[in-house]
Amino acid sequence: MRASPLRASLALLVFCGLLALLSRPLGPAPALGPLLDPARGVWATGRGEGAAPRGEASIPGLAGPVRVVYDDRDVPHIFASRVDDAIRVLGYVVARDRLVQLQVQTLAASGRLTEIAGARALPLDQEMRGLGLPRNAERIARETAAGGIEDRFTRAYADGVNAWIASITPARMPLELRLLGIGPARWEPVNTAHLMNRMMWTLASYAPERDRAPAASMVGAAAAASLFPEHTPIQQPIEPNGSPEPRFAAARIVPPGRPDSGARVVASILRALAPATTRRLAAADPGDDRPSAASNNWAVAPARSATGHALLAGDPHLELTLPSIWYEVHLVVPGELDVYGVTIPGAPGVLLGMNRDVAWSSTNTGADVMDFYAERVDDVDHPTRTLVDGAWHPVERRVERYRGRRGEVIATDTVLYSHRGPMRREGDRWLSMRWTALESGPGWGSVIEAYDLLARATSARGALDALDRFAAPAQNFVIADRQGTIAVRSNGRFPVRPGDGSGMVIRDGSTSASDWTGDLRPAEYPQAVAPAQGYVATANQDPWDPATARGYLGVSIDPWRAMRINRLLRADSQVTVDAMRRWQTDPGSERAELFVPAFLRAASRCLAAPCAGVDTTRLREGARLLGEWARRYTRDDRRAILFELAMRQLTDDTFEELVPAGSERRVVTPSSSILATLLRDSTNAWWDDRRTAPREDRDAVLARALGDAVRQANVRHLLQIPALGALGLSVQGGPSTLSPLSGTGTHGASWRMVVELGPELEAWGTYPGGQTGDPTAPGYRDRLPLWLEGRLAPLQRPRSAADAGRLPGARTVDFAPRGAR
Repeated sequence: MRASPLRASLALLVFCGLLALLSRPLGPAPALGPLLDPARGVWATGRGEGAAPRGEASIPGLAGPVRVVYDDRDVPHIFASRVDDAIRVLGYVVARDRLVQLQVQTLAASGRLTEIAGARALPLDQEMRGLGLPRNAERIARETAAGGIEDRFTRAYADGVNAWIASITPARMPLELRLLGIGPARWEPVNTAHLMNRMMWTLASYAPERDRAPAASMVGAAAAASLFPEHTPIQQPIEPNGSPEPRFAAARIVPPGRPDSGARVVASILRALAPATTRRLAAADPGDDRPSAASNNWAVAPARSATGHALLAGDPHLELTLPSIWYEVHLVVPGELDVYGVTIPGAPGVLLGMNRDVAWSSTNTGADVMDFYAERVDDVDHPTRTLVDGAWHPVERRVERYRGRRGEVIATDTVLYSHRGPMRREGDRWLSMRWTALESGPGWGSVIEAYDLLARATSARGALDALDRFAAPAQNFVIADRQGTIAVRSNGRFPVRPGDGSGMVIRDGSTSASDWTGDLRPAEYPQAVAPAQGYVATANQDPWDPATARGYLGVSIDPWRAMRINRLLRADSQVTVDAMRRWQTDPGSERAELFVPAFLRAASRCLAAPCAGVDTTRLREGARLLGEWARRYTRDDRRAILFELAMRQLTDDTFEELVPAGSERRVVTPSSSILATLLRDSTNAWWDDRRTAPREDRDAVLARALGDAVRQANVRHLLQIPALGALGLSVQGGPSTLSPLSGTGTHGASWRMVVELGPELEAWGTYPGGQTGDPTAPGYRDRLPLWLEGRLAPLQRPRSAADAGRLPGARTVDFAPRGAR
């Protein structure tokens, strides 16, 4: 997801509502009488609202008639004569199905959750405001050019949302709002900027300094740099490098050294500047590959397709919530637009999907687009200016007031801004943060316009041209067209830094020589069009091979999923649609293929000549069980559980130097590719557990970890969906597989799609949940069974309203301009 852009969604609302019902100190509890009223209370909520509506409706500002036809999967097919009208109706239908989601994500992104949750939400609100996100959304609203595409689309979308809000009767009020005893707030165009900012926070707020600094404070700068390198030591880059197999770099992991006291101060400042983000990264399971940001997409050229048509698959892995992050929709404006896919509630367009000629999907690049600067201020206690190149620059002071449920001010603080960005103090030092999220614009129009142009593209190359306008968050786009061209590009704003170009250090803010010198141009991005290998794939791995890299983009994550999908693609020269679907839940693990033999070799050695500290009875049983494992994460596979326990124990035993005295938690955890690199150095000092007397080598630690893993465990892959959710669902997948579910099951494939780009595009897809956000409606979670089984539903894409009317279960709503009836 790390938190998703919808982190404070239904879970928080229902939690707060239930607390209110139980008379907890959240403010005035809603009266139970109205809630239990059989005609207008909770039990009336959603009656007739779960199914798609019929009849007529009205939206102010419509220039022409619009027809919406809902199919049997409750997908609205919107037919309009003008694009702005289609966007108006999109806002209306999304609000009808996801009003609570729209409301809460705005409160979360704008740092106003205290208005429904009181003081307990204050830390979340302070984080958003401390990062400067609400201030940035206000800047975007001010700078948005009147009449431009971003202005037109965000205003049209707001018209639609507000038309639905105005039509709500007491019987239609969403359950969660009833529980809270509040009504919906009017939707403003700036709320779209809040949504985009929240997506930036989710997908583009990773700063590698936060990993290196705490590690350096424990084991020294050199060891920290080797544990958290700029590039993973195993390479299967996005941009094809001519090698079909992954490349293992000759990297050396530096033994632990003397702690760096200066790094301890830096680590404290970084934690203060973005505390929740730091906690999420530090607490990540080392086998999960930062699952909140994990996604897959790939495309196959006609020469390697069984049908002779290009194929494309995409499945972004984000936080699993009910209602889903995504909303499925089809927009048609004859002669201009015919786009199908998924949108995020609040976004005026389709983000992932297809038109009649082109299909696209994206994964997160994980680029380093956030830097920190040590500022020189005029007064440490009350700074009003920062010094740069001998000249003083004013500091902006923004007073932030946090209000409670009755509008009362419950807290106040002040956020300082240098000319680079928000500032934070730790001790006698002040750091400012520069982040592309706070500089994008004008008005996020680049993103809105890019998606509009992408929806109109007629070829893969045209789609790439559209993405020239896409600034943030940086994404790896995979594209395919009906002509058979496939393409991939790591796309977004990539800052160019001075000196060695690295973003791994805290920079001197007193000189402009520390500032970014520009940005990469689209022609310089990692990319490939119609590569000779006949396929492209991204899974959050390094965009380009560091051996040929043309600059610093950021720190990559483990390439296990990229290695797996590339292996599957290499092995099949007649790829089918069904294979593309099956691969999205493929249970194979390249990580297990590398580590299991190492465990078994170590077990064999320590059973032949006992290693100190190893229980040979348990080791023999562990080796037997692990040796029986096919290294596939199928449902309820106890051998997979054993392997994960062994990997967790191996990580604990190897990196105990990163655990502060008196604590049980590491300050930060190196990736499993670093462990894989250590496997090549059997006597490296990292293998020795300083907590035990004998000096261990690699095999002793591997064997002990495997033996210690043989115990009773109740570990399952769960989908822990917050509030009114579906818990304890058994799924196929695991860490570092193509379905990289975390052990808690809170993150996974939030949308799966496969497209065949023949003379007529055919597409299949699903997501975990349902179109409606009404928990009392049948459509609230009706897609879960299909998603759990790894199957996809055909995506119907009628060309006209008349065709849509002939779909099974079709229901129609007509929207007419005011006065046209």
